Amino acid sequence: MSPAKRILIVDDHPLFREGLKAIIGKEAEKYHVVGEAGTASQGHRMARDLQPDLALVDMSLPDRSGVELIADIIGASSHTRILIVSMHSKIDYIVKAFKAGAMGYIVKDAAADMLLNGLDHVMKGNYFMDTSVSQQVVKKLAGLSSKEKVEGTGGYDTLTAREQEVMVLLAEGLPSNQVAEKLFISPKTVENHRASIMRKLGIHSTIELVRQAAKLGLIDIDLWKE
Repeated sequence: MSPAKRILIVDDHPLFREGLKAIIGKEAEKYHVVGEAGTASQGHRMARDLQPDLALVDMSLPDRSGVELIADIIGASSHTRILIVSMHSKIDYIVKAFKAGAMGYIVKDAAADMLLNGLDHVMKGNYFMDTSVSQQVVKKLAGLSSKEKVEGTGGYDTLTAREQEVMVLLAEGLPSNQVAEKLFISPKTVENHRASIMRKLGIHSTIELVRQAAKLGLIDIDLWKE
């Protein structure tokens, strides 16, 4: 078994850091917190000294912004991947984070449900977005306002947050039992969500679901083909 990936946490709230460590501790064989910092300057220094595999970074820090820290960490430890965990769900924050070099973004309210999934994606070299904001980011990156409709969404906006999560995992090629394990629901519930997704999107096969997800920018179709 490969050694656990080393994680640095940068967040100015000690209790939230403890919460993140508790979640990460559920996968102790895969992930290990090697350091924590409450400011950007501390985070920069620890990234340089510890050379972690991944850094969990808040966007709002007492001394500098998370966007600035992303660049600092990449400069100090080029192999370190960055996953943002922030209270900010404004699209401009999210887009700036990705442009600065982050590979994932999770809103703090969703951290308990999505953190481990996000860690897995980012450590595999994939981008990860909180499903509650992913469609809005697609719109922003397409140069549209949040009130404008993306051409060809085909009913994606009508899916519930849980259905959007299921759609992404199914489109990535996971079987229903693995989707159920990741989301802590039953395989039967996954199948019910699958049926609802296909009905709402007007599609009739898994390959159509994959194409729709790729069209929306929710998955990398080339990675799925591999």
